[in-house]
Amino acid sequence: MILLQVATDTTHAATKVVGEMKLLDLLMNGGWIMVPIIICFLLTIYIFVERLITISKAGNVDSNFMNQIQDMVQRGKIEEARNFCRTKDTPITRMLDKALRKIGRPIDDIEKALESAGKMEVTKIEKNLSILGIIAGVAPMLGFVGTIAGVIRIFFEISQTNDFSISTISTGLYQKMITSAAGLVVGIIAHLCYHFLLIKIDREINKMEANSIEFIDLLTEPTA
Repeated sequence: MILLQVATDTTHAATKVVGEMKLLDLLMNGGWIMVPIIICFLLTIYIFVERLITISKAGNVDSNFMNQIQDMVQRGKIEEARNFCRTKDTPITRMLDKALRKIGRPIDDIEKALESAGKMEVTKIEKNLSILGIIAGVAPMLGFVGTIAGVIRIFFEISQTNDFSISTISTGLYQKMITSAAGLVVGIIAHLCYHFLLIKIDREINKMEANSIEFIDLLTEPTA
């Protein structure tokens, strides 16, 4: 009975040690290929957070903003409207500021000004977004490179020792499995972040287009 209790305690202790294996130690077993994979992960998190903040700020426009612009334009206070736009540092306000500069010219010129300004603002919002797409494709491939390196290591160890025991091949197996898992996880995270930001950006582009159309309608509608 005592021997059984000791065996049970020993098993629990061993399980606890394995369960408490530090994440850093686990990642270190992946070998050198883990360095670029970790860099990809950190870059993914940085770009996602930075772009998310930027996009959130871009959409931070008062719901009454267009009504105030409309009132100023109808009263002929173009400079006041431009100054009001400059106090709101967002894509749509910068677009409208450039369009307000063109008031007095043909409506086609104003539309072109809005369109060109809109393209510039979309480019700013999408900055570094393509990097997430690259990471989503590259990270799993890096994991695959780690898998190949792990297999090579296994065969090298066997060729050197002529030993097929688990202790001989465990290092290579660690490298093979850890790099594959890490590459896939980072790739999935980058893929999700990329498409989440795309959805947010599409919403902002739709808002910008709606505000642009509303502004053009304001200029083209007949005055009372």
